[in-house]
Parts: sequence; C-alpha cells; structure tokens
Amino acid sequence: MVGKIIATEDDWAALVLRVFLGVVMLPHGAQKLLGWFGGSGFSGTISAFSQHMGIPAALTFLVILSEFFGSLGLITGVLTRFCAFGTFSVMVGAVFMVHLPHGFFMNWFGKQAGEGFEYHLLAIAIALALMIRGGGKYSFDRWITERLL
Repeated sequence: MVGKIIATEDDWAALVLRVFLGVVMLPHGAQKLLGWFGGSGFSGTISAFSQHMGIPAALTFLVILSEFFGSLGLITGVLTRFCAFGTFSVMVGAVFMVHLPHGFFMNWFGKQAGEGFEYHLLAIAIALALMIRGGGKYSFDRWITERLL
C-alpha cells in the first residue's frame, strides 16, 4: 500500500507542478501558522476560522498543517500524493465555504465583494494531476521508488 502512494516515474511535468504548487501555497500556510506576510498566525487563524466561518479548531489545524507542511512536502517531493490531497481538500473547501458566492473571476479591479474561485480551480487541477502522477523527477518519493520499491 505505501509503495503505491510513493511510487512515481522520472517525470519532469510532475516536478514542475509540485514545486510551483508548493511555492504558491507555502506563503498562505506561513500566514496561517507563523503570521508572516500579513497573516494572523496560528491562534489568530484558529479564532478567525471559528468566529467568521464556523470551522472547528481541529479542522482549521488540518488546513494550517496542509498549507504549510504540505507545501514543504510538495516542494521536496515527500509523500507527494498525500500532500496534494491535502491541498486539493483545502482548495475545494475554500471554494465552497468562501469563494463560490463571488463568482468565477478574481477581484482584479476591486469591483466584487470578494475573490472568485478561478485560482482555486487551477490549484485543484494541479493537485489532482499530482495525485495521479506522483512527485516525479528529483522528488524524495522518486528516490525511494528507485532504491526500495
């Protein structure tokens, strides 16, 4: 079972997808966990998700873990499919809990009440591709595939 989760081909496309998805998601996780980039930090995120969206602290904790540590996993290719599933889940939740009412488009010109979900669809698609293909070239998953599986 673990072998199927880790096994991956020597794939350049998966490398590009996982690194860029990880790099894009990492600052969001750093906002939520560490308070970097104008974020609320861990306790502020737990509080905001609970008060404004009614999300339980345990679920918010998983979101924070996925966005921060899952991004690091994607960048390095450690448990890529698992980390991609976390990103997929966070993005689906964000679409349905926050962004769907604001329509498809991002709020480029400040004329909407909030951000649309186009960015989230791209992240969902990339995460799905990584769940299918695995970590690809230069991933820790690939290293394990070559040596142990």
